Amino acid sequence: MSEEILINVTPQETRVAVMEHGVTQELHIERASARGLVGNIYVGRVVRVLPGIQSAFVDIGGERAAFLHVADIWGNRHNGEPGVPIERLLAQGQNLTVQVIKDPLGTKGARLSTQIGIAGRLLVYLPQESHIGISQRIDDEEERQHLREKLQLLLPADERGGFIIRTMAEAASDRELNSDLEYLRKLWRGIQEKAQAAPALTLLYQDLNLALRVLRDFVHEETSRIVIDSRASCDQMLEFAREFTPAVSERIEHYQGERPLFDLCGVDNEIEKALARRVDLKSGGYLIIDQTEALTTVDVNTGGFVGARSFDDTIFKTNLEAAQVIARQLRLRNLGGIIIVDFIDMETDEHRSAVLNEFRKALARDRTRMTVNGFTQLGLVEMTRKRTRESLAHVLCEPCPVCQGRGELKTAQTVCYQVMRELLREARQFSAREFRILASQPVIDLFLDEESQSLAMLSDFIGKPVSLQVETLYNQEQFDIILM
Repeated sequence: MSEEILINVTPQETRVAVMEHGVTQELHIERASARGLVGNIYVGRVVRVLPGIQSAFVDIGGERAAFLHVADIWGNRHNGEPGVPIERLLAQGQNLTVQVIKDPLGTKGARLSTQIGIAGRLLVYLPQESHIGISQRIDDEEERQHLREKLQLLLPADERGGFIIRTMAEAASDRELNSDLEYLRKLWRGIQEKAQAAPALTLLYQDLNLALRVLRDFVHEETSRIVIDSRASCDQMLEFAREFTPAVSERIEHYQGERPLFDLCGVDNEIEKALARRVDLKSGGYLIIDQTEALTTVDVNTGGFVGARSFDDTIFKTNLEAAQVIARQLRLRNLGGIIIVDFIDMETDEHRSAVLNEFRKALARDRTRMTVNGFTQLGLVEMTRKRTRESLAHVLCEPCPVCQGRGELKTAQTVCYQVMRELLREARQFSAREFRILASQPVIDLFLDEESQSLAMLSDFIGKPVSLQVETLYNQEQFDIILM
């Protein structure tokens, strides 16, 4: 499958779009003010040990303390289970070398590990380990054994660390492997030297910026070109590529056109669509995607699509198309955690099986680890997709200040009745000559029209005059009652 990578760089942010046959499949955004922390190595300070949940909070210099579970302490697992309790391993005020394995998400701080892993293009270096592991994506047993033996021959006699061979190493030459090996060993020596004299909260190592991570993590043999619209960043990428990925350097292009790169290729339009709740299908059906704190739900609807043969045929074709589109939307929006897909109910097991197979096939293109269960008794497909970074909506958006993220507002009539209840309560508590209602235009209009009789009856009941005032800055749910 032909793939292109587009990179838009400004001083404030870098945006990367992964394209397949001209269609946006993945979006990655990194802002200078909020670079991701995954891969960074710090000298942290333990601020609190929590024996009850076998965890500790570690200060690494961020707004929120990071989280370290006992299972993520190197050398403390035996037969897959944590060994020594955390209260016997860590103490408050202790300095600790840690690496971020998960970015802060929502209200949660970053997640840490004391096991260090430094990623290169072909290898991941594990200085505390001694074994050689192979990427799970390389499933040919002969190839796995061949790669393991090839790396063992390249290792220096004094090497005591371990490695994970990445998928990209399958087609790598001995020279490329050796170059990656030397780069990682040199990097680790520099980190060790810096750590010896570093105080707490020191950043020992920061992972590559997004543009360079594209070369290390995204590019593969089917990537036809990498187009970037910044001359300075293009030069930086070329320099990095010549040293670490020589075969890729010829695919890097500097875009110099007048029209913005993302606009020219329709990426900006795709970003806007990826922030919408509704996704239209070509057949006339549509998806409704709702993202909550606990999980994401995807509802499939036939909409205006009417099949040529039967209603069952309509449903089947809509679900098949939806399976493809949902897989793409998960990548595009970077939705993670628990995901529930509500396909339209199908009568036959044959149709259900075909839709599930199509869904799994479409998901296979995704780099992120996931599990997909079959249809439940309620006809839902349950799946999980690993959360590695914030979703697109969380990066680009914030909760609406009017509805506080609910997605709905109380009606003007609901607010009117709420105001009258509050007015009655105030009248019973306080003595005033007059009460004045401050509210939005729609609420005041309702009081002057449909609810005018109700307000007059309330005024007679409390024995005080009630006046109305429009506050143009109030949203529909806001109001105040002033005692005059």
